[in-house]
Amino acid sequence: MNINGTQYRAIWQDGNVIQFIDQRKLPYSFEIFTARTVDDVAFAIKEMVVRGAPAIGAAAAYGMALGEKEAQKSADILRSSRPTAYDLFYAIEYMVHAISHRENAFVAASTYVEDIITRCKKIGENGEKLINDNTRILTHCNAGALATVDYGTALAPLRAAHEKNKKIFVLVDETRPRLQGLLTAWELYQENIPHALIADNAAGYFMKNKEIDLVIVGADRIAKNGDFANKIGTYEKAVLAKENDIPFYIAAPVSTFDPKLKDGSQIVIEERGRKELTEIKGTTIMPDWISVKNPAFDVTPQKYVTGYITESGIRKKWL
Repeated sequence: MNINGTQYRAIWQDGNVIQFIDQRKLPYSFEIFTARTVDDVAFAIKEMVVRGAPAIGAAAAYGMALGEKEAQKSADILRSSRPTAYDLFYAIEYMVHAISHRENAFVAASTYVEDIITRCKKIGENGEKLINDNTRILTHCNAGALATVDYGTALAPLRAAHEKNKKIFVLVDETRPRLQGLLTAWELYQENIPHALIADNAAGYFMKNKEIDLVIVGADRIAKNGDFANKIGTYEKAVLAKENDIPFYIAAPVSTFDPKLKDGSQIVIEERGRKELTEIKGTTIMPDWISVKNPAFDVTPQKYVTGYITESGIRKKWL
């Protein structure tokens, strides 16, 4: 991604350490988080220094490289960092296999990351075909370069369309409670792609008023039947899109598909801490007696999905 004229990835190796763009600080400041141990990487994943399923997978691959001398222990530490995104577990298994076969761990991790970036670029090339001139697109959460190391999943087709000089406009869901829509808006701003941030609950208003032509979102885990987990609120957008006859697409690489899960009922949904709702940047906005429920994801049934934009093409059904 281009940041003030300099190209960055969300994660990169720098000698024997791993560097992350600290997404907790964006868009107000640009800071780098340095991970020197597998525990540092696990912290980065759990505390959302890095987020987005493919980027979490890339972080896990690098974390396994840092902890290769105790590979099984490192795998256990990383597996416990977050439960929903399948890329995390996919990357760990990839690295366990590589280390057990005495491959150079950092080379294996780099190969994994480069492969994910290539797949995301292909997602952009394939998804761009769905976008016509003057298309108005809604996206939910952040599924751009920050979430995928580079290019993005849901944002990759938008970038590809913009590069082909197609006129597009992007409506960006704010995505409470962590306001990840701000990250999407920040990425679109860097790329000079016209956009507007909207409150999560405003999407139905724009759909009903025929101001949205297409919905593209990312995914954190996709079951064998095509049900998928994504940022909380995605299910609502899918139902609204179907009600308003708006195509609803998922953009995701193969690493996000979990063939072991029969359907979405088997996806573990992460429950995050109350402070995400009761505080904003360390400032308490609610009284202590407030009771909070804070699921990070919801599951959308396959019947609401128009198609899946993958590196191998656009599929109407996963299987």
